[in-house]
Amino acid sequence: MTDDSKTNPRASSAPADTTLADGRMPSSSMRSYALLTNDLKQLYMGFYKATYGKSKIDLKTKEFIAIAAALTSGCKGCLEGHLKKAKREGATSDEIAEVIAITLGVNAATIVDRSDIANFNLGGLFERPEN
Repeated sequence: MTDDSKTNPRASSAPADTTLADGRMPSSSMRSYALLTNDLKQLYMGFYKATYGKSKIDLKTKEFIAIAAALTSGCKGCLEGHLKKAKREGATSDEIAEVIAITLGVNAATIVDRSDIANFNLGGLFERPEN
């Protein structure tokens, strides 16, 4: 393995074969936003920071929303980051469990909704007998 950190200041000194169980590189081995231009990154960061500015919603609640969004979008790095932020804002394990349960419930309803719509669009291809 070569250490290209001298020629590439963005390269990590972490071993190239370091991966997490789910196949992702640890955040210390990977640079986020690497493919965004500086202009786009500044626009995104400005928007993101604005969502955490002064508002009617407290920071812990914002983190709960972010956790639910990260769960539904599948952003593992986002989930880890927002779980840490929620903990810093005083979130308890019971509160996180409730956020997860609510997110699970809404997503379960999404599956029912999508299957109902698909079946309707197919002219009621599968009709379930009423009990």
